[in-house]
Amino acid sequence: MTTSDTVRPPAVAGRFYSADPDRLRAETARLLDAVSVPDDEPLAPAYIVPHAGHRFSGAVAAEVYARLARHRDRVRRVVLVGPSHHHPLRGHAAAPYTAWETPLGLIETAPTGVVGSSLLPHAEEHSLEVQLPFLQVALGDGFAVTPVAVGMSQTPDTARVIGSLLAEAGEGTVLLCSTDLSHYHDLATAKRIDEGTAEAIRALRPREISTTHACGVFALRGTVAWADATGRRPRQLALGTSADVGGPSDRVVGYPAFAVERPRGL
Repeated sequence: MTTSDTVRPPAVAGRFYSADPDRLRAETARLLDAVSVPDDEPLAPAYIVPHAGHRFSGAVAAEVYARLARHRDRVRRVVLVGPSHHHPLRGHAAAPYTAWETPLGLIETAPTGVVGSSLLPHAEEHSLEVQLPFLQVALGDGFAVTPVAVGMSQTPDTARVIGSLLAEAGEGTVLLCSTDLSHYHDLATAKRIDEGTAEAIRALRPREISTTHACGVFALRGTVAWADATGRRPRQLALGTSADVGGPSDRVVGYPAFAVERPRGL
């Protein structure tokens, strides 16, 4: 493990994903290989992806990362937005690191002037970290990340921040919004709640996404509002639960995968 104040070490390796690099790479590649992507499917400017342990949400997340892998030569920067589970946060905070480390190596951090930076929302946070091994396997080397934690915020403000982050990053940038859906309901209730949230996403109605139905709600609302303002439309790739992979059916967590696409022909 690298020891440097400017490198963010892995906080959840060995818990949310394997700490062994060979096993991690093989397991991640297996998840990506299980996804079939149409040959003519274009790269979307943004995706919505879950952030549980790879054992639970990895198959749903792979729907997104298999698509990035198909266009790996076009992606140079990834803007990551997601919640701060462990540190109360108002507004938005970039990560104050020059690189992030996983068992697969270092990923360069591209700085941003759009929002200020803060250590505490990122130091132990898993919602963005669990995306990194997927990115390393899907994209290889040569990309950078701009991780931004999104706390309690007004939806139009977060939509503007997202737009500014993407404009700053320029061509070759993809946005990833990290969120899980409902938590700890029975399976039937979880499916009903998550389908309602998915419909709000598909219909570009961020106000209908409840704070109790998505743990990354503020980043998710902002992403949906940004999509609406810029003429994008979310297309559902997968909607799963922890029960699908052997989790208890009385304490279910929901997992979404969406491509936020440009209308065809633009």
